[in-house]
Amino acid sequence: MRNEALLESYVREHSSPEGEYLYRLYRATNIYTLHGRMASGHLQGRLLKMLVKMVRPKNVLEVGTFSGYSAICLAEGLDEGGKVYTFEINDEMEDFTRPWIEGSSVADKIEFIIGDAITEVPKLGVTFDMAFIDGDKRTYIETYEMVLKILRPGGFILADNTLWDGHVVEHEYDNDHQTQGIKSFNDYIANDDRVEKVILPLRDGLTLIMKN
Repeated sequence: MRNEALLESYVREHSSPEGEYLYRLYRATNIYTLHGRMASGHLQGRLLKMLVKMVRPKNVLEVGTFSGYSAICLAEGLDEGGKVYTFEINDEMEDFTRPWIEGSSVADKIEFIIGDAITEVPKLGVTFDMAFIDGDKRTYIETYEMVLKILRPGGFILADNTLWDGHVVEHEYDNDHQTQGIKSFNDYIANDDRVEKVILPLRDGLTLIMKN
């Protein structure tokens, strides 16, 4: 069997570095928050930046800011004039997250908003080119439907944690509400002919979705 730790280290060493600021943010996230592993981290962060550079969106929506790591990565890939609108429903994260976002080199490209994205995003009156869904797994379908309405045709949705530590195929987690939310979302997307989709088995699963 492959040594997964060695292989992951090899992949990181042969990918672009995350940079010193993001390294410090990821470390602080793991030291000072209860669920530090929720932050995107090096590999996923570089992928998010790369995808933004490929799509070249003007407006990006993020649902679930957490510590701000992924928002910064998304903003790093933006062209001049681009904006990331990132929503965090847990107001207890604001004191940790806002200074890290405002202290980053891309602070002018990030609008950090505390509130429920499902109800608040439509009020912005903004058409989005890309969205990153990484909030409450129990409401992924509701979040997705909201995003689809404000996403331009040909726009992209990235949905995180769609393999959920492998629990999506482990029956002992069938009664777990978060796992149920992810499984229902995956089934919903698989049968939605409004979009093209593919699940990447990166980290905890990342689904790429394109609106037709």
